[in-house]
Amino acid sequence: MTPKMVGIVLISHSASLAAGAAELVGQIAGGARVVPAGGTDDGRLGTSTDLILAAIAEADQGAGVLLLPDLGSSVISARMVLAGSDHAPAVAQVAIADAPFVEGAVAAGVAASVGADLAAVTQAAEEARDVRKL
Repeated sequence: MTPKMVGIVLISHSASLAAGAAELVGQIAGGARVVPAGGTDDGRLGTSTDLILAAIAEADQGAGVLLLPDLGSSVISARMVLAGSDHAPAVAQVAIADAPFVEGAVAAGVAASVGADLAAVTQAAEEARDVRKL
């Protein structure tokens, strides 16, 4: 039986950006389930609540799902999903991280891969904003 881990959904305006970031995190944080939700339903730049909901379902392993949006309307789309009504995820625990997209995703992935809970994975993502590059 595989252990329950926090799943991660990377929400971007670009399908390519979301997929590339998910690939990067997957290679760095082996074992973490990182699912991209990029672009619109018809492949344009933008975001889609339907794609986000599908990604949440795919990322769910029973320990909650963390959403990492890139900017602007991806945050609004993620919040719409969490607000429920027509866009209610089937997962009990879903959180949004206010974090840098790539650095936050890597930090969250590493935390998830070692079995951290949803609060700790969210915190790891958000703390990535303070990591200096130079």
